[in-house]
Amino acid sequence: MCTAATYQTKDFYFGRTLDYEFSYGDEIVVTPRKFPLDFCHMGKCDAHYGMIGMAHVADGYPLYYDAVNEKGVGMAGLNFVGNAVYQKVEEGRENVAQYELIPWVLGQCANLQEVRKLLAKMNLVGTPFGDFPAAQLHWIIADASGAITLECTKDGLQVYDNPAGVLTNNPPFPMQMFQLNNYAGLSPKQPEHRFSGQIPFTSYSRGMGAMGLPGDLSSESRFARVAFVKCNSVSGDSEKESVSQFFHILGSVDQQRGCCEVAEGKYEITIYTSCCNASKGIYYYTTYDNHQISAVDMHRTDLDSKTLSCYKPVTEEQIFCQN
Repeated sequence: MCTAATYQTKDFYFGRTLDYEFSYGDEIVVTPRKFPLDFCHMGKCDAHYGMIGMAHVADGYPLYYDAVNEKGVGMAGLNFVGNAVYQKVEEGRENVAQYELIPWVLGQCANLQEVRKLLAKMNLVGTPFGDFPAAQLHWIIADASGAITLECTKDGLQVYDNPAGVLTNNPPFPMQMFQLNNYAGLSPKQPEHRFSGQIPFTSYSRGMGAMGLPGDLSSESRFARVAFVKCNSVSGDSEKESVSQFFHILGSVDQQRGCCEVAEGKYEITIYTSCCNASKGIYYYTTYDNHQISAVDMHRTDLDSKTLSCYKPVTEEQIFCQN
């Protein structure tokens, strides 16, 4: 499935992996300030914040998987199958379809405080986009001040503080956070022998930090692994050091073809990994067959345009030959 994370050095970084067995035809898409956003139940918006992210463009509309806006707010939707239950359209409410939630939030909100106020008035509905069924998702929303998780279940719309700055898939977010208690004894340091004073132990290797960290591909394990790696990450403040470290953080949950079979002969892979410098509006990414980092800078496009700027991802491996 998928994993999202935040990271703070001199700038604020936000990104995710998208793990699936096939691509819908993803593109890096810049939605400029004057691109008309025609919301299903809320009318048309002709002026809003510009944003950049990975999306599938259908009938000229960007269906974002993840994006950041020009003010530094980032947002990503991750699969939440079996738990996502959307609300019914209600008169007098701000009814927002799940497929338009990312542009709805990022188009209006300059910080996390404004996001919270907007969500308090919102009614999240399951209106589909054309022939696409309503995707069952939950979302991480973040800026340099912190992160929240948004879930809509049978119990209604819930907004949770997210101190880990991480999101994966099922189970619901409070259960994901609670299960981190199982790893309270993890440390990046060489393990201390506390098993018993009656048995002599000898360390058979160096580099045994994080002993007990789960290594499987389940969403619970990925949540714990990325939370640990992110919270213990050390890097410099430069752009290259920060971006490199972010890709290493999400690289801890990279999915290789053949390890996660979802149907006969079909395997989940990490189709892409993104890292956006939300402070500067630069979208970095790698793809399954291209580990060289590519970048699109939203500020090098015309942010006052009325048309989308779309960039096909580089998917073929780029190898630098030194001789």
